[in-house]
Amino acid sequence: MPGRRRRCRRKGFQPSFTWFGPATAGPAYPEEVLLSFDEFEAVRLKDLEGLDQSACAGMMDISQPTFHRLVVSARRKIADALTHGKILKIEGGHYRF
Repeated sequence: MPGRRRRCRRKGFQPSFTWFGPATAGPAYPEEVLLSFDEFEAVRLKDLEGLDQSACAGMMDISQPTFHRLVVSARRKIADALTHGKILKIEGGHYRF
C-alpha cells in the first residue's frame, strides 16, 4: 500500500551557494552530508529569521510536527558536517517558490 503523496513545501529563498566544506587539510575527498532545500528553509526561517515554529510551519505550508522534524534533522546534519569536516550540500526535496 503506497504512503501518502508528499505535498510541495513553500520556499521563500533560493540559496546563492549550495555546498560548503573544509578549506584546509583533511582527506582529499571528504564525505558529504546532503541537506534538503526543505531542511535549509526550515533552519533559515527558525534560526536566521528568528520566527516561531508555528509561523515557520505556516510559511512553508506544513504542519508544526513536520516542521520540527525538518529543523532537528537539519541541525543534526549541519553539526555532523562541522564537527567531522564533511562537505555540506544543499539539494533535493519537495518544494515550490
